[in-house]
Amino acid sequence: MSRADLWSKRLANAATQRRTSGGWRQRPILDEGDTYIDFAGNDYLGLAKDPRMAEAQAEGAKRFGAGAKASHLVSGHLAIHERLEHRLAELTGRPRALLFSTGYMANLGVLQALCDRHTRVFQDRLNHASLLDGARLADAPSRRFHHRDLADLERLLERAPQDAPALVASDGVFSMDGDTADIAGLASTCQRQGAWLMVDDAHGLGVLGEHGDGCVGRAHDHHQVPILVGTLGKALGSAGAFVAGDAGLIDHLVQFARPYIYTTAQPPGVAGATLAALDILEREPERRGRLHQHIADFRHEAARLGLPLTDSRTPIQPIVLGDNDRVMRWAERLARAGLRVGAIRAPTVPRGQARLRITLSAAHEAPDLDALLDALDACRREEAT
Repeated sequence: MSRADLWSKRLANAATQRRTSGGWRQRPILDEGDTYIDFAGNDYLGLAKDPRMAEAQAEGAKRFGAGAKASHLVSGHLAIHERLEHRLAELTGRPRALLFSTGYMANLGVLQALCDRHTRVFQDRLNHASLLDGARLADAPSRRFHHRDLADLERLLERAPQDAPALVASDGVFSMDGDTADIAGLASTCQRQGAWLMVDDAHGLGVLGEHGDGCVGRAHDHHQVPILVGTLGKALGSAGAFVAGDAGLIDHLVQFARPYIYTTAQPPGVAGATLAALDILEREPERRGRLHQHIADFRHEAARLGLPLTDSRTPIQPIVLGDNDRVMRWAERLARAGLRVGAIRAPTVPRGQARLRITLSAAHEAPDLDALLDALDACRREEAT
């Protein structure tokens, strides 16, 4: 067998294993005529299709061009990017903010720029893949503490070398379970142990907090949570991400975060859309109120039907079914009813914890939730016969 043939065999074997395990992934192709009710996306405030967002994006492109043309450090950092960074710093109560093209790149950039083999990284066991990959990229010794277990984290910090810088990283809202980190507890533990705390608030920004500033935001200042990461493509309905913190952190990332330095800046129209989203977030708090009412209504009715809910008070409402085949049967049954949900299997979640990842949005109406609950109840009843 030639060396080239070895590659073909390697790919074929990987595909066979993934198909056999029931974890083969496929991309749904959607178009403007799609009639599904979307319970799979992360558009928590219903902003992605708001015409004001589209108009702001078009205006940004008209004024500054379709693309930024270069990285922020060459000639791609435009006035509209600078304005957006100031607004994001204000929203989160931080001295400064720095734009990244994606949330994945923001997490990679922070961990790669701050950590090396001389640092110690401690991560919640259910952290997003980008945080885990960031520590690997930095070649930093990394330990994972039990999910939301502050006592386990404290034990690990106490046992670590006291002469090595320590960084604790956690999701704010855990993307597959919908539960939230104990930010105050993490901050207290880190301050007691002399560690820095990094929180990825991708799914909390825009949804939680008095001002939509997330589960960290202004409630926990940059001394308690020195590194705050947020994304713009979920509740804010656009694309990209940012890191917020003090001047020393942001200056360090500008100088040393490779995913920032070597990437073309986000299109200016996207920055314009995000600025419009921040205006809507500030002026229309009723969107958050409507979303949280949907969450309460869904949980009440789902519990009444006996559906296996997790302990989530966020728009992420998983129905843990355990078995890959069972999850796919339920997802296909919902699709036939015109409802799109996420069918999440290993390796995204631990083996045996496959689930429907249902996400709620302020854009949903009461009849949408009724249709979802009716379809979920039909799945449950079909299995009982």
